[in-house]
Amino acid sequence: MKRLFDIVASGCGLLVLSPVLLVVAIWIKLDSRGPVFYRQVRVGYKNKDFRIFKFRSMRVGADKGSLVTIGGRDPRITRSGYFIRKYKLDELPQLINVFVGDMSLVGPRPEVRHYVDYWTAEQMHVLDVRPGITDPASIKFRNENELMGQAEDPEAYYIHVIMQEKIKLYLEYVENVSLWYDVKLIFKTFKVIVTER
Repeated sequence: MKRLFDIVASGCGLLVLSPVLLVVAIWIKLDSRGPVFYRQVRVGYKNKDFRIFKFRSMRVGADKGSLVTIGGRDPRITRSGYFIRKYKLDELPQLINVFVGDMSLVGPRPEVRHYVDYWTAEQMHVLDVRPGITDPASIKFRNENELMGQAEDPEAYYIHVIMQEKIKLYLEYVENVSLWYDVKLIFKTFKVIVTER
């Protein structure tokens, strides 16, 4: 049922949001040099790599340095990127990943291999479900960039503090996954985005 729900919901979402996706894509192309989409390799279900779809919000080549984004005004972020990140519009193309089966609407956020290599054997159980666009950790750490912007060593703070807390929430989700829980998390995510932005 969860997979069927993902296919129907992501397909409808892509159709309904197609005008918004088109406008954002045009804005990105006009705003800075480079492709519309950012296709980073992430670790997915059963520890298999896949390429995530995101609207590009940073300058081309910006990911060759640090993998973490620091603060709300990271100089690598483009003008359009600042806006689409603030309203989470950069995540919308992941509906494509959901539709083709790389991801689910709800599930642990997919991490890059560099950080998954730090996980313990127990933490690897996060990969027993498909990664998602939103989950409890995404809601709790919605201001993650600002938190890292205050850290003396942002990457170390991410690895040893933020990532560890997120993994605990991921594992709780894996243990309690259900379609009804997913629906509640989707509505909670919308509420947070609307009320806080």
